[in-house]
Amino acid sequence: MRLIDTHLHLWDPDLFDYPWLDEIPPLRRKFGPTELAAASTPADDELREYVFMQADCTASQATAEVDWVTSLAGDAPIRGIIAFAPVENHVGLGKALDHYASRPLVKGIRRLLQSEPADFSQSNAFLDGARRVAAAGLTFDACVTSEQLPQVALLARNVPELPIILDHLGKPAIGETGIADRLGFDRWRDDLRTVAAEPNVWVKLSGLPAQSTPAWTPSLFTPYLDTAIEAFGADRMVFGSDWPASSQQSSYQRWQEFVHNWLTTSTGGEGADNVRFANAQHVYRL
Repeated sequence: MRLIDTHLHLWDPDLFDYPWLDEIPPLRRKFGPTELAAASTPADDELREYVFMQADCTASQATAEVDWVTSLAGDAPIRGIIAFAPVENHVGLGKALDHYASRPLVKGIRRLLQSEPADFSQSNAFLDGARRVAAAGLTFDACVTSEQLPQVALLARNVPELPIILDHLGKPAIGETGIADRLGFDRWRDDLRTVAAEPNVWVKLSGLPAQSTPAWTPSLFTPYLDTAIEAFGADRMVFGSDWPASSQQSSYQRWQEFVHNWLTTSTGGEGADNVRFANAQHVYRL
């Protein structure tokens, strides 16, 4: 079986500054290829490859982070890098794109939106930057809260040439018991369908454990994956582990096995392979 994990984080607090790790002390340590191998060893019949997702170090260190991860590609099968760039900053974005142009592993950009105002991605400066990202042949990973999903749809509509990958299914508020808040689930479902109506958006099966607790069960997450495949279809879905950011709520293997079993039940052989690796190859141009 082949798998492309499109959401692998690696970090080293001795090399870079990650302010957000102050809120999660157990994760403030090095996570590199050695730690990845210890956390999850692929089965004998599994070919696993990775797309590194920027780990939100200090913005001024982003290009150095790319060079560091590039240096690790010989120790882990890293096929691509999604790097940080200040999309809304004309000068800063230009410098980042110039640097990444000579780094062939860079396939896309992620500028976190989850902590920004709802209309942040609709400013003229951001939209202009998004068009420049598309013109550079790069994708954009949208990491947003569920309340920001309408803004992702608007971004996709305003920049139709930009491939957008929605991280973590838009971060639905799952909690400990699943669909306890029916109104919240229905709103997320309706907004996800609106996003899926834009043909330049893909959805990433990742990050749900971090929206819940270590006591999660398959039945807790299944309604969300079922909704996502109904909205996007198997041709616009990719897999992501969110390791090690989600490691306090789930082991790598537990999440992978859950998604594998769900795919086996929900799709045919070709559809499952699309989600496991073919879609990632296509959207990230690996």
